[in-house]
Amino acid sequence: MQIDLIIENASVFNSFLKTFERKNIAIAGEKFYYISAEDLQSLQPKETVDASGQYVIPGLIDIHMHIESSMIPPSLFSGVALSYGVTTVVADAHEITNVFGLEGMEAFLAEDTALDIYYAIPSSVPSTTPELETTGGFIGVSEVNSLLDNPRVIALGEAMNFKGITSEPDSLIRQILRETQLKKPFMPLEGHVPRVSGVDLAKFMYAGITADHTHQSPESIYEKISNGMFLEFQKKSIVPENMAVLEKHDFYEYTAIITDDIMADDLLDGHLDANVRAAIAAGMPIEQAIYCTTYTPARRMGFQDRGAIVAGFKADFILLDDLATLEINAVYKNGKLVHKKGATIAYPAEKPTFPAHFYDSVRCRKLTADDLRIPVATMDASVICNVIQIQQVGTFTEPVQREIAVKDGYLDWENSGLALIVVMERYGKNGNIGFGLVENALTKKGAVATTWAHDHHNLMVMGTDAADILTAQQELLSLHGGYIVVQDGTILGSCPLPIGGILSDVPVQTLGHQLHAVRSAMVSLGYRNGNEIMSFSTLSLPVSPAIKITDYGMMDVHTHAAIPLIARKK
Repeated sequence: MQIDLIIENASVFNSFLKTFERKNIAIAGEKFYYISAEDLQSLQPKETVDASGQYVIPGLIDIHMHIESSMIPPSLFSGVALSYGVTTVVADAHEITNVFGLEGMEAFLAEDTALDIYYAIPSSVPSTTPELETTGGFIGVSEVNSLLDNPRVIALGEAMNFKGITSEPDSLIRQILRETQLKKPFMPLEGHVPRVSGVDLAKFMYAGITADHTHQSPESIYEKISNGMFLEFQKKSIVPENMAVLEKHDFYEYTAIITDDIMADDLLDGHLDANVRAAIAAGMPIEQAIYCTTYTPARRMGFQDRGAIVAGFKADFILLDDLATLEINAVYKNGKLVHKKGATIAYPAEKPTFPAHFYDSVRCRKLTADDLRIPVATMDASVICNVIQIQQVGTFTEPVQREIAVKDGYLDWENSGLALIVVMERYGKNGNIGFGLVENALTKKGAVATTWAHDHHNLMVMGTDAADILTAQQELLSLHGGYIVVQDGTILGSCPLPIGGILSDVPVQTLGHQLHAVRSAMVSLGYRNGNEIMSFSTLSLPVSPAIKITDYGMMDVHTHAAIPLIARKK
């Protein structure tokens, strides 16, 4: 047997000892053949790489992520991810399916990629029910059954309908969970379990859900892991106090580091590798951080051929020049060099193409000035309004009430110190428009609009000035979707996303700079959050605590009760 490649004199990560050993690595075809401290030149390799002074770790595995958050399709995302040492992902494509249903998922599956992309079935499309939010697509039991037959579909994506899981035994999500358990009893069932504890946590697990990726605290980590739940840590949960809990209780076997959502501008600086560095900086030992991005995620998803450097596993690995900083020298996929330090990202020779209607999916009318005049049937000078309060960290919100003046029979929201948020159904189904008020959003005159609105991706516009709201909404329609920021009628930032209103086909470098301009413009208008884009986009996500808005209006995330804009008259 002739060996294709030998990596010599490297410090190789042993996943089972969680340490580095001076070893030589022999690769035959797409798999590791032999790892040994012995001289392997007798195997007559076609190529030898001297890795003296370098470290070898398995390719990174991201088991909970959404490609659509990068705002590029799989064929473009592939080269970007590989350049950061990510060799396998499990993608939950619930954004493209919210827009196009099963057709969207099939379009992603058809994309050719060097990166191994496996998929989780989008289990919550819509995230709640069609009575609470309008989507372009729908995933029901029949669609789930269709996807269960695809060998690249290996998990059930995050189940997130709190009420449907905890108190409605015959809800759609419970039907999907039961069907999946019946047909694929060993399939991992992913959950969206924020601020859920006690008996409600037990209800999630009783339904079959065994993992959570949402925002964690030291208390939630201990409760969930000690009760048998696997935790996946995204960036906002990678903080010293959380890492200390993992270390104190040696919880690493029940932990993976993931990305969940990484926007296009953040993708310029890294992907899963960036979260590994963040974990190390927050106190996680380097060896454990590598382990939790290679072996534990592979085991969670049932992979039997990757996640460690051992004979018979796929030869997916990274050569590091510096261990402390994870400085990548080279990335290998299936035994082949796919990226070298300093090289440009490998994009397909031609742009990806999708059906024509994917580029013409934003179908709602233009807002008018009259739409933004909110009548109030009262003789009082003011009313009490329900308000969405944004937090400076994370995507959680809180319900508050504020007194707002009434002027000439209309709510004087422009002088309230709050922002008006409008969600418009964009699929041409019912023409719904939902209205709300937001605190801690824009503090200056202006508006921001997007069609990248979790998860239904209806058109959402928020502003402190009616004229700017109208300009932003109309300009967004002309782009066929994306993000746009306006002040005094001038466009401060624009990021076109013409594919389904959520994706672009330009290189990520171009897209990242466009999105960065949007982010900077939002900050200039006073928006303050650790991730301004995600904070704004999730104001329409009705499964993330505690109060959100859809095209049906504001709602309580746990009870699904409608929350009226006007709470009461004074």
